[in-house]
Amino acid sequence: MSGLIGDAGFDQELLVELALSVGAAVVWWLDLDAGELGWMPGLDAVIGVPGADQDTVRARLAELTAPLHVATKAAAWQDFELEQPLETPIGTRWLQFRARVSTHESVRALVGVVADVTRRHVQQQELADLADRYRLLVDLAPEAIVVHEAGLLVYANPAAVQFVRARSESDVIGRPITDFVHPDSQPDMIGRISKLTEPGATSDPADAVLVRFDGGTTDIESVSVRTTWEGRPAFQVIMRDVTEQKAAAAALRYQAALAAHVSDALIATTSDGVVTSWNRSAENVYGRRAAEAIGRSIGEVVGAPLDPLQVLDAGGVVHAVHRRPDGGALAVRVSVARMDDGYVLVCADETARRRAEHHFTSVVAAIEEGVLVVGATGLVESVNPAAERILGVRAQDAIGQPASLAELHDESGQPIPRAQYASAITRATGKAQHGRILRSLRPDGTHVWLSLSARALSQDGMTPSATVISFTDITERRMIDSQLEHEATHDALTGLCNRTVTINRLSPAARAHRSGLTAVLFIDLDKFKVINDSLGHSAGDEVLRVVGSRLSRSSRRGDVVGRLGGDEFTVIAYGVTGPDEATSLADHVRAELNRPISVDGRKLHVDASVGIVLAEPGDPRDGADLLRDADLAMYHAKTRGRGRIAFFDVELRDRIQRRLQLEQDLRTAPLSDQLWVAYQPIVDLRTDERTAVEGLLRWTHPRYGLISPVEFITLAEESDLINIVGAHMLHTATREIADLAPGLELTVNLSARQLDDPWLVSAIRHATHKAGLDPSSLCLEITESALTRDPALAARTLAALRELGVRLAIDDFGTGYSSLAQLLTLPLDTLKIDRSFTAGLGRSDEAEAIVTSIIAMAHAVDMTVIAEGVEQVEQLEILRTLGCDQAQGFLLGRPVPLADL
Repeated sequence: MSGLIGDAGFDQELLVELALSVGAAVVWWLDLDAGELGWMPGLDAVIGVPGADQDTVRARLAELTAPLHVATKAAAWQDFELEQPLETPIGTRWLQFRARVSTHESVRALVGVVADVTRRHVQQQELADLADRYRLLVDLAPEAIVVHEAGLLVYANPAAVQFVRARSESDVIGRPITDFVHPDSQPDMIGRISKLTEPGATSDPADAVLVRFDGGTTDIESVSVRTTWEGRPAFQVIMRDVTEQKAAAAALRYQAALAAHVSDALIATTSDGVVTSWNRSAENVYGRRAAEAIGRSIGEVVGAPLDPLQVLDAGGVVHAVHRRPDGGALAVRVSVARMDDGYVLVCADETARRRAEHHFTSVVAAIEEGVLVVGATGLVESVNPAAERILGVRAQDAIGQPASLAELHDESGQPIPRAQYASAITRATGKAQHGRILRSLRPDGTHVWLSLSARALSQDGMTPSATVISFTDITERRMIDSQLEHEATHDALTGLCNRTVTINRLSPAARAHRSGLTAVLFIDLDKFKVINDSLGHSAGDEVLRVVGSRLSRSSRRGDVVGRLGGDEFTVIAYGVTGPDEATSLADHVRAELNRPISVDGRKLHVDASVGIVLAEPGDPRDGADLLRDADLAMYHAKTRGRGRIAFFDVELRDRIQRRLQLEQDLRTAPLSDQLWVAYQPIVDLRTDERTAVEGLLRWTHPRYGLISPVEFITLAEESDLINIVGAHMLHTATREIADLAPGLELTVNLSARQLDDPWLVSAIRHATHKAGLDPSSLCLEITESALTRDPALAARTLAALRELGVRLAIDDFGTGYSSLAQLLTLPLDTLKIDRSFTAGLGRSDEAEAIVTSIIAMAHAVDMTVIAEGVEQVEQLEILRTLGCDQAQGFLLGRPVPLADL
């Protein structure tokens, strides 16, 4: 059979039909009996051999249609289809072969067409790429996206998995969508979905509540879209977390309500002083409605010149006289704060108080009698200085409080009902009360005896508008004898038992007739010195008084509460059943002390460390011994951290004695060559060469042997020896490196206490100069905690050290609160990755991700990165792969004397 169509006798209509079925195409055929191929003109170009001879065309055609030769045994009119790639110099083309078995004059042949379908393949690939990009976009989207079909979840992106606090996508897929929608939100969700009847239909954004795996809920805003999943109707839901948005909106509503109902006038102005906001109290104070005030100058509406900027320059608070529209004067305290676009003013009407103060000043300021003026509402309106002194209160604390601000007892010691107070009777009946003798309880827990009278003041001569209470202090003449006795046995500040009484109450004779155990609680306030030094001794005394009062109230009936001196207190509890009851009592005492203490308008918080001793009735120790042992237990509690409780035992005494001995010996250790320096190599991961060493201080004690650095460095910091020890270590290390390993860089740790030392820079300059060591060969490591104690001081010290020429490193990075912003502001050269992260390499993807981030962060600000604690080859190789610069650890070398390095 010839290679030309004209030589073949096949059905021309069949050929035309095949050609039209695939558009522009070239016809070919195969004689199924003889195996001969034929084709129409133009086939050579289609199959990639344009202008070739018939043998070449036939060979290429045979190669491409070879899979179709199975048609030799096919029935007539059976169809076949095949797509083949064709490699060309300009890329891959795709050819489609479509054929049908035909019989013509007893000749069976496979007749077909060939067409170029490359464009369709490209379009299919583009669609697949587009689908992949869409899937990636959905997977990375911050919004939660899920697809549910027939009520079951079939897809959830990572954000959706995180929304419901699931561990992985498998926890979510296949579960009903209603498992994750709060029952209150389900009806609305079902209603929205039921309206999406057409493909592509989208619901309006709606709020719902999502139920999480941890049992919590999340407020979301969701949109549903009608789509398909594997050909079946489905719904895609896009969700956004609006929890914070709703909280912010609620906060704004609260602030708006607060501004509307606060008793002071709240006024907002522009930067030019034009009123933009005027609350309800401003209307009441100034007698102007908001509509009258908004848009006018602040000085115009308050009836007096008022420049917010001048108030700010004067300290933010001024007292002024404003006027209402009717000319009435107002005594106002004006506070101003700056806003982005203007100012906010708080104007407190002090007219009534200033009027009362004027009366008070002109009438009773010089009277030796105490005077209180109580208004018709029963609240104190004024207090004279004598009343403050006698009652032990401050005027600002008493004004605005009920007249029954103190607890009163009659001469027999019985409490007086508040309805029988002289002021209450006078306010109720208008009748005066004269010369009543009673005892009043002061806020500090002491008592004062008073001779008290009450008289009514009235405006119309009938209804009392105010009550004047006057009284004199008669305590001295009634209680002089008992006071002398009390002062001999009690602490003057707190009124508690003093040390002498406490020791007597702990004597074996005093405990002999008691059943059960006696618990001695030695209580020392934590950080009380900070309060005393920063706020003054008066504030410290007030704290001690409050602490004493709370200890008295929190102790059991019959317990002894004493103050031993300073901020040390004791509670003696008799009849204790065992350690558990003593611990409960100590916890109760600490809980009472933890409550805020108000001093001079400040809210102070104190905690305490408690040492406990349990003594049996026959215990031979006297009171002084028991207090000493309880003091040791308290000291042990403080060494474990603030706010702790510790019991005394013999081993504790030995440990405390060891600690005291070590502290004493550490003072002389630098002079007796007990301190020495070990060096650990630091290796460059690019060259595997040792480039530096870290100097680590060691202490060989003549009695206890090698002392752990954790123990003696902590001891040095707590006993203020760290600067002495640190200076010795610095001089030793610089001298040894300069003498035995010149050219090797030295790294030395600085503690937070050393960073606070004003002589640090001078000490380092002296050490490097004396050793002959170039300051650039010295690198000082500072921990994150040291940088965050006083960032401003740390920045100044680091800048001074940098000017000296030494290099600076941040140690144990990642365990504190450092940030990239902090690294950018400090003159640091090196960052050391904490060993806790190094240890996780090879075992934890999270550790590797954290280390990768730290390295990238440090390199972004041109810092060298050193990994600490490398102990395994796998860790070293991972660090090398991640681009870490240097490393140290037991794998690379243990700390040893320089001669053994």
